Amino acid sequence: MRLYNSLTRTLDEVVPVEPGHVTMYTCGPTVYRYMHLGNLRTFLLADLIRRALEFEGLRVTQVMNITDVGHMTDESSPEAIDKMLLAMEDEGLSPVEIAEKYTQAVFDDAAALGIRPADRYPKATEHVAEMIALTETLVDRGHAYVVDTGSVYYDVTSFPGYGKLSGNTLDNLREGHRDLETDSRKRTPADFALWKAAGPGRVMKWDSPWGEGFPGWHVECSAMSMKYLGERFDIHTGGTDLRFPHHEDEIAQSEGAVGHQVVSVWVHGGHLRLAGQKIAKSTGNVVRVPELEERGIDPLSFRWFTFQTRYRSEMDFTWESMEDADRRVKQLRRHMAEWAPVGDELGGSAKAFDARFREAVASDLDLPTAVVVVNELDRSADVPPGEKYALLATWDHVLGLDLEREATSGWAPSPEMEALMAERDSARADKDYATSDRIRDELAAMGLEVMDTAEGTKVRPRD
Repeated sequence: MRLYNSLTRTLDEVVPVEPGHVTMYTCGPTVYRYMHLGNLRTFLLADLIRRALEFEGLRVTQVMNITDVGHMTDESSPEAIDKMLLAMEDEGLSPVEIAEKYTQAVFDDAAALGIRPADRYPKATEHVAEMIALTETLVDRGHAYVVDTGSVYYDVTSFPGYGKLSGNTLDNLREGHRDLETDSRKRTPADFALWKAAGPGRVMKWDSPWGEGFPGWHVECSAMSMKYLGERFDIHTGGTDLRFPHHEDEIAQSEGAVGHQVVSVWVHGGHLRLAGQKIAKSTGNVVRVPELEERGIDPLSFRWFTFQTRYRSEMDFTWESMEDADRRVKQLRRHMAEWAPVGDELGGSAKAFDARFREAVASDLDLPTAVVVVNELDRSADVPPGEKYALLATWDHVLGLDLEREATSGWAPSPEMEALMAERDSARADKDYATSDRIRDELAAMGLEVMDTAEGTKVRPRD
């Protein structure tokens, strides 16, 4: 398995620290609002990496954080209004209730998209002690300092490698950090907060050696990733917008604390755009999973939709493309239901298809090429139907499209349907097309797709 490593800017083979066992950390949701498809495309990337590694026979341990404190405001001044407070005012719920509501919504949306659960979902509020301990270590090692407001800042000049992930230098960091102008006591404008003194606008705050406050956004991921995956782990994923400052700061914190490289491979996914603009809560152009379902689209079809573009690239969302993806996924499921499964023995042509699919997946998740292989297999006259079934069933461990749904559902037409089908066949034999069309409409009204075959009328559920 080779992945594009944002740190080295090359395709790097995934070589686990522990042979046969890959450890992976995924930057998770901030739970004060619903997730949209742009967020979920990033979470889907981590799911695909995990599935692909397991497809190669590796064991994977994945940790995804739940940010329920810290990254709740885009500013760090004491007067800044906590986004959790805004959500409380909108909904009349406590911070815990808001976090639980939107965390569950994330889990529901992820399940609808076939994103398999992580092994752990540590919450920021449950790991403040670890964040305080990490901050103390960074102060002791000379990487951080306390100002008299009770805030603690990371001194970016103390870490020579700062900027190695994003390519930024200390001279051009001003545009990236959100808290540059908020505290004149900082040594360097680019220094970022590890701990922030609580102001009157803060709802969630804790005691610390520096006074009452709350953790900075970046420190939570360093504290929780190293607690659960150790001081060296294999893969870290997130959206491309997290490369700087979040992941750059995370590297500085983690490596500053332990004195060596912590993450081997950094993987970043591209944005999903709607009408040329990034899908985001800040722009208001969000599309959510329930909207897919309201339009009769199987949410798993979103996976196939995203497969058309490399994960590192931006891609445009259109309802037309989404509906095309939905039709294709349902068509593949119907084909699977028509092909009788066979044993594990594959012929030469089927093995060639399998090799092409596996190479595409291993080559930095080249899903567009994998899609081509799937489509060519579907049309191929060289591979028997049963072998096509066997291949797609195996590949679906990566694709996650539930392609065997119809084949294994055990659905059969009711006696009423079978009587109508026989009556229609008789009408067609007598060239009574008016009756044939009327019966077709009756079957269609039952939610069935009606097919004319050499063996007569066949039906199957339309969805």
